[in-house]
Amino acid sequence: MRTISQVAELTGISKRTLQYYDEIGLLKPSELTQSGYRLYNDEALQKLQQILFFKELGFKLKDINEILQKPDFDRIAAFKKQKELLLLKRNRMDRLIQLLSRLEKGEQCMSFKEFDLSDYINALEDFKSNQTEEVIKHWGSIENFEMFIQKIRDDEDHVAKLAIQQFGSIEKYTEAMKHNLEHFSEIIDDWYSQVPEEMRTEDKFLKLASHKGEDVTSDSIQNMVKEIIAYAHGNAPSELVGDDNHYCKMMIDLYSNDYLKRVFDTKHGAGCCDYIVKAFRYYSENHCS
Repeated sequence: MRTISQVAELTGISKRTLQYYDEIGLLKPSELTQSGYRLYNDEALQKLQQILFFKELGFKLKDINEILQKPDFDRIAAFKKQKELLLLKRNRMDRLIQLLSRLEKGEQCMSFKEFDLSDYINALEDFKSNQTEEVIKHWGSIENFEMFIQKIRDDEDHVAKLAIQQFGSIEKYTEAMKHNLEHFSEIIDDWYSQVPEEMRTEDKFLKLASHKGEDVTSDSIQNMVKEIIAYAHGNAPSELVGDDNHYCKMMIDLYSNDYLKRVFDTKHGAGCCDYIVKAFRYYSENHCS
């Protein structure tokens, strides 16, 4: 058994921090003396070690507590995962140090490979595994979400550059994205509820797509396209919509995008995007000046 002072000396953690861990139920002492002094055995020290590894990886105390209290918590499996994540963190830090050394020498280095998104990609993989229903609901299928993750991997330098510009660092970007993933459903519902009813055009495109198989040159189909364009002019910012031809081109580009096309068609039926593109292309070629 070790006293709280001995544990503090051994670990470098202050006595006040250990007392706080006790107060919030994160790390209880193994027993109390008759005088009320805290004592810790080897098992408690092993738990403290686990807590410190989680803290090093950026976990919040509340989350650490929840993880450790799970009945199926596997200490050895947790160590393996923590080792993997710490190695990723070390490798990233090594690359950053190498980059700083080059910049210190006056070299002009515009590479963003040093700012890798491994932590964010891992969070996306966890989201895919643990929030399957949400993934399928919003992306159409697990395969579509995997395609989304792969696109981030393929364009990692560009995403990292934007992340740093907008958030200041990869760490802050990853923290924000993790929060969004943890509260994904609430965020989506809140965002959609703030979109004015008159701005929601998805139903109009779905109505158009539901007529796939019909001749896009028919008056009824072209009138639907005309209504969508008029709706956009009446409800969306003019600088975004532009003239009829510009809007048609935007919709053709949008529904021709391989990734978005795959998601939309998975949710609403194969061929929907191609039909929308054909309808807008015919309108653009025959009704726009």
